Amino acid sequence: MEAKRIAAEQAVAYIEDGMTVGLGTGSTAYWAIKKLGARVQEGLRVKAIATSQESEVLAKELGIEIITFAELSGQLDLTIDGADEVDAAFDLTKGGGGALLREKIVASASKRMIVIVDESKVVERLGAFPLPVEIVPFGWEMTLRQLENLGCKPAVRLQGEERFRTDNGNFIVDCAFGSIADPGKLSVAINGIPGVVENGLFVRMADGVIVGRMDGSVQELKQA
Repeated sequence: MEAKRIAAEQAVAYIEDGMTVGLGTGSTAYWAIKKLGARVQEGLRVKAIATSQESEVLAKELGIEIITFAELSGQLDLTIDGADEVDAAFDLTKGGGGALLREKIVASASKRMIVIVDESKVVERLGAFPLPVEIVPFGWEMTLRQLENLGCKPAVRLQGEERFRTDNGNFIVDCAFGSIADPGKLSVAINGIPGVVENGLFVRMADGVIVGRMDGSVQELKQA
């Protein structure tokens, strides 16, 4: 938890007065929202778009002004979000919290994306963490079979005894592909399946990665 917090707080230092920012979802993004709320209480003026209902509720409680895309002119200045895995090329696996679709919409609408992780999330190659894929409920059994045909072991995510539902009312399928040699190619193949809404591969979207370490240090990685 401490490693996540220090990475998140360092990322929030990049937020400047007057910015419009994207707020991620998950245990690391939680600390970023908490720190941003503290800065807002100190007088920082920002507007934000949240990637989940959970993050939106937290932001509002902390006094952060939440807007919609209808109120946004141009792009978001910066998005800060976590990741389940990040590789040497800054490609990401996201969606462990079930918000991958909204996270990808927000990230793609941003001038910059800073990813905050603890050191356990930094990997040589993506794939140890099962890849989340958001699918529509209609015909989900067929969608599952077609995902399996891509070479994975798919499992519909559960919440208790019920199928997990995203904020968009969809299902999440966690796909165990093993080592992913070409994230870009796999992303295109997955999104070509009817019934798939979006997948958790974020390819060439991150501009920087801030890594919190267990010894209390922080490392900033930037694209070469």
